[in-house]
Amino acid sequence: MKISAVIITYNEEERLEGALKSVVDLADEIIVVDSYSNDNTLKIAKNYTKRVFQRKWTNFADQKNFANSQASNSWILSLDADERVSPELSEEILQLKEREEPDCSCFSIPRRTFYLGKWIRHSGWYPDRKLRLFRKDDARWEGEYVHESLIVEGKINNLKCTLHHFTYRNIADHLDRISRFSELGAQKLYTQKKKSHLYHLVISPFFRFVKSYFLRLGFLDGFPGIVISVLSGYAVFVRYAKLKEIWKKGERIGPFPY
Repeated sequence: MKISAVIITYNEEERLEGALKSVVDLADEIIVVDSYSNDNTLKIAKNYTKRVFQRKWTNFADQKNFANSQASNSWILSLDADERVSPELSEEILQLKEREEPDCSCFSIPRRTFYLGKWIRHSGWYPDRKLRLFRKDDARWEGEYVHESLIVEGKINNLKCTLHHFTYRNIADHLDRISRFSELGAQKLYTQKKKSHLYHLVISPFFRFVKSYFLRLGFLDGFPGIVISVLSGYAVFVRYAKLKEIWKKGERIGPFPY
């Protein structure tokens, strides 16, 4: 079982090195596909691997599929620059490599997020399982806008140890990400001919907050749990408000920057 660690990047000089360090002793090769960063991302990547490519940004799924196509090994460990393979997960995967070839096409990995100075254990953010270790020939990323999905042909097994996620630097970063992703989400809904109604603007955001804070035990995460739950509802509101705006202006969907 030989593994290619694959990471796509754009202006990730602050976070990339941590991701690379977490796989340097685990992966048999590391592949970085960069979307013409204008910071030190490329320099950092080249300190860890010669397999660095630059490619104009298209979308998340297409970029990741291109990166996967550059892998020379049959198994791929797909990481984002803000993720880290924990020491425990690294050991679990290394043990897999010492055994016979796995009898599955993919492994699901629980992901734990560090947010506002705390590891989040509730709020709908954990265990947040992700399909990140998979056979190259049995899986493909799909999704034209945001929240790309890995489509797997074959059996999926679970790993126990966690992938660490350092997603938002602060609340301002969280809000900025909501703004960008809600734009993409609204565009996707528009192409599907979906409409925004009062229910989406008032009721859905409220129930999203209730689900995160009460049903998913967000109150046990303290102050971060309150922020996560409120902004979870806010994200729903903004997405549908922008969808309403698109319909009112009769905007056309065109190419959008990364």
